[in-house]
Amino acid sequence: MLSPASSQFVLTLSCPDTKGIVHAVSGLLYQVGCNIIDSQQFGDVLGEDATGLFFMRVHVEAPEHLADALTLEKLFGPMRAQFRMEARVHSLARRPRVLLMVSQHGHCLNDLLFRWKSGQLAIDIPAIVSNHPDFAALADSYGVPFHHLPLKAGSSAEVKRAQELQVEALCEREQVDLLVLARYMQILSEDFCRFLAGRAINIHHSFLPSFKGARPYFQAHQRGVKLIGATAHYVTADLDEGPIIEQDVERVDHTLSPEDYTAVGRDVECVVLARAVRWHVEHRVLLNGRKTVVFR
Repeated sequence: MLSPASSQFVLTLSCPDTKGIVHAVSGLLYQVGCNIIDSQQFGDVLGEDATGLFFMRVHVEAPEHLADALTLEKLFGPMRAQFRMEARVHSLARRPRVLLMVSQHGHCLNDLLFRWKSGQLAIDIPAIVSNHPDFAALADSYGVPFHHLPLKAGSSAEVKRAQELQVEALCEREQVDLLVLARYMQILSEDFCRFLAGRAINIHHSFLPSFKGARPYFQAHQRGVKLIGATAHYVTADLDEGPIIEQDVERVDHTLSPEDYTAVGRDVECVVLARAVRWHVEHRVLLNGRKTVVFR
């Protein structure tokens, strides 16, 4: 039987691929009295675009005197130097704090709130931010503070940045671990993207770079598209080109209306975003240059 979450941790690491890494990591954990519950690893060494990096995720149960993430991290100091390793220890007793941002399409927001409230997502949601007031009542129904920070189409860069700084201050105040753009339809500045590096996830339809702009599902219907998909990725300054976490598709055909296409697309967006958020907060996603390694 597993011990309480207070003594369970996830170790994630990456380093140049070489012999002996798994042996060294498992050996150290054994020596200090940790029990390995689950372990996954991957070496990106095949193919022309291989990064040559090794990745590992280890779920461990720690003895009482080591049941602290900082204490466990310190044990890996010499190993970091030996293998040129980036390693982090995450306590499963701490629920990640996730800030949600939305504009005027609420399907992903509503889906994430339901999954959180029903216990499917082990997170805390300290706030919802929107540039429109539309979902204040929805937030209130879930007991989540709603922050309406107005921002209109065509706003100047200075106005947008001032609004982003309000979001940054909220993230700092609420100790936010992850920001989720649940169909937040504003382009983020480079400064904001740097602030959120590695801790912001976006969702969009998978037609890009085709069917840009408004009503993409109606455009897809006009072209007779047969597959509708969605992509969840980390936010970077390169619009919609951050490292991909998850994607999925659904088949459609000529019998469906443009509204049907839209409904199918929104369902896919909800599922894909929820998976990406869950895998991130469970520390299953590791950055690999412009790609990700996802231990499912």
